[in-house]
Amino acid sequence: TVAPMAAFALQPLITDDTGTQGAGGNQIEATYNQYRDRTTAATDTTRELVATYTLGVIDSLDIYLGVSHLDVIPGAAGATERGSSNPVLGAKWRFQQSDESKLSFALNPEVRRRVSSDREAQGLGTGRTSYGLGLLMTQETGFGEILANATIDRYNHSDPTLNAAERRTRYRLSVAPVWEVTEHWKLAIDTGAITNPDIAEKQWMGYLQFAAIHAPSKNLELAAGLLRGGHDGSLRTTVMTLGVTWRFL
Repeated sequence: TVAPMAAFALQPLITDDTGTQGAGGNQIEATYNQYRDRTTAATDTTRELVATYTLGVIDSLDIYLGVSHLDVIPGAAGATERGSSNPVLGAKWRFQQSDESKLSFALNPEVRRRVSSDREAQGLGTGRTSYGLGLLMTQETGFGEILANATIDRYNHSDPTLNAAERRTRYRLSVAPVWEVTEHWKLAIDTGAITNPDIAEKQWMGYLQFAAIHAPSKNLELAAGLLRGGHDGSLRTTVMTLGVTWRFL
């Protein structure tokens, strides 16, 4: 399964930018993701609602809190599982920025709090605290900007069977050119290589996402994206994302 690795990135992209809210700035994001994992036997569907609040501590540092709700709907026989997933606490620190070259870098540490063993067994999250770290880059260009990420994540289950069946340390290398088509519209292509969590499959899989971002006003953005996963054995994954972002002081 290809899932958004940075669930709280620049909507609707997986690859995040180095932008922050500024001291005292606030941001609320609401996101709907629908995953369809298709094999020759069945098509499983997961629906995810995510809410994220971000606070600008200083101009170069944000902290954020995210919560999510999942509906896991098996395509074959089986009950639909519903419930909250791992809460996320993270930060983004832009530690380097050059006004001359228009190049900036940021670090993105993140902690995902555990869910109960019962919710882990339902496929709603990990039963032990998990964490990750991302290195983010933004290069401003004549057409917009180019984003690039290198991330590492560690997933910890309370069930030893799940730990043995997955690659628990996962990496992502990704890049996303973003075009500023007009004052109110941006288009983007996001692509990358990700560690496959399924230890029975090849170690690396990939994804390709097409995205559009519409800003009807300075502090409001509407986003949509469509992602296809690849190189994941017989599994075919499609992810549709819809999101809204609101910024305020």
